[in-house]
Amino acid sequence: MRDVISLLKPRLWAFTKRGFTFHSGLKSIIFACVGLVFWAGIFMAGYRVLAYCSQAEDIGEILTGKILSMAIITFFSLLIFSALLTTLSKLYLSRDLNLVHALPVSADKIFLSRWIESTADSSWMVIIYSIPIFIAYGMVYKTGIFYYMAIILTIIPLCIVASSISALVIQLAVIILPANRIRSIFVFLGLIAFIFLYVSFRMLKPERLVDPEAFSTVLIYVQQLSTPNSPLLPSTWAYDGLTAARLGNIRTALFHITLSISSAIFFILVNLQIAKLIYFKGFSKAQSAMIRLFRSNGIILEKLFFFLKPPVRAFVIKEFKTFWRDQTQWSQIFLIGALIIIYVYNFSVLPLEKSPIGTFYLQNLFSFLNMGLAAFVLTAITARFAYPSISTEGGAFWIVRSSPVSIRSFLWIKFFIYLFPLLILSEILIIATNLMLHVTPFMMWLSVITILFMTPGVVALGIGLGAAYPDFNAESPVQSVTGFGGLLFMVISAGFIGVIIILEAGPVYTVFMSDIRNFQISNLHWAWVFGSFFTAFIICILAMVVPMRIGSQILGNIK
Repeated sequence: MRDVISLLKPRLWAFTKRGFTFHSGLKSIIFACVGLVFWAGIFMAGYRVLAYCSQAEDIGEILTGKILSMAIITFFSLLIFSALLTTLSKLYLSRDLNLVHALPVSADKIFLSRWIESTADSSWMVIIYSIPIFIAYGMVYKTGIFYYMAIILTIIPLCIVASSISALVIQLAVIILPANRIRSIFVFLGLIAFIFLYVSFRMLKPERLVDPEAFSTVLIYVQQLSTPNSPLLPSTWAYDGLTAARLGNIRTALFHITLSISSAIFFILVNLQIAKLIYFKGFSKAQSAMIRLFRSNGIILEKLFFFLKPPVRAFVIKEFKTFWRDQTQWSQIFLIGALIIIYVYNFSVLPLEKSPIGTFYLQNLFSFLNMGLAAFVLTAITARFAYPSISTEGGAFWIVRSSPVSIRSFLWIKFFIYLFPLLILSEILIIATNLMLHVTPFMMWLSVITILFMTPGVVALGIGLGAAYPDFNAESPVQSVTGFGGLLFMVISAGFIGVIIILEAGPVYTVFMSDIRNFQISNLHWAWVFGSFFTAFIICILAMVVPMRIGSQILGNIK
């Protein structure tokens, strides 16, 4: 392991030898506070849900067990998806691999060191934000100390198994597929990972937890809830181990924990043997030229944007060509498209007619809340595409500085390029879900107009903060989002969306209830309604203008 530790030392030094400054300390404090808030929110939500379900007569323990099982299999699916993308990058696409492979170290040791890095990178966030669910489960049932020890002994092998399976799939895929298409594999890996996640989730049939009427008798309902998952899944071993630990059955818990640990060791050994045979051969094939699946036509783009001035048109065409050439983006597009389809589908199967609340009221309530949900989806997509667009200029940013286009114009070009597709996507999302909810015309128009004004603000925040915190050394767009600027963008965007929704909530409720109860709104209330909407409009304008101005000033000072 001496050679493996030596290969890992640069990564360890990056954390231990990092200098401390006021700016870096402030960043760390903000990161820690935001992370703690999310952690506490997940814990509180999980505790309340589990505590409520545990009180259900006769089936409370079955319900909480099914929720825990769904959480574990969701975490395992997320680990698989994250490890697929991280492992491919770490093993075959990192910039320093040519230097590392020139060292007098065997290929399997290089593989092991890179696999350890990818396992840590793909698992740490899932581990941190899954622990509060498990702790809440233990607190609901007042378990002993052994249960909390079992959480760590269960999660770590689960992460290792997920990362090992992903590494095995990647190694075999690189050998089987043509080498010059190694980067194009991202297109398919993202889609395959999503299909795996969705099928795993749908196999659990979560809707049966709240729809006992779908079963002919209570006995069938309870039987369906208590149906165990496949014993071949590592997530089942983790669930059985935690359940036995909760019940105080230490012997059974240790059996399932040992099963998970032995499986993790087995997959590591298999990967090492495979790496000795094919890893370096796959890396060599990955260095060949890439054949693009999609080619951009400069002549068509020239004709399409003929009305723009030549310098501006050149930047617009460059942006389109860059997007088409970087085919790692396509897996993200497929994944986001599939998620949006599922998002819309979930609205179509809402059992509104079975709710004790009036269907008409509930439909419009969901429509109003859906504005915030759609805006958060927009924020996630903006973080993936618009925010990193400045950082993707990389070492060629000097060309932008020396061009006849100002930094301010450069940022506004980026803004409009991403604004129109994201605006169309957001409007389609909000209109489709409202049609499925059968909302009133007032709620339909309110949703459409609100999204129309919020979208430029979210996109401007992405472009402006991306310019204020560029990372020109990032190896991928995803890497630039994980920094301080990406976190700041997500926090400010969430605050912006929350303020708009809060400003509109009171006036919308007043107008909506006046239609239901047939009462007249006073002039004072109308003034409040227009004042709230006007304030929301001003905030949207400021969210569009201020970040772009700040970003252009900071980016213009970079030399």
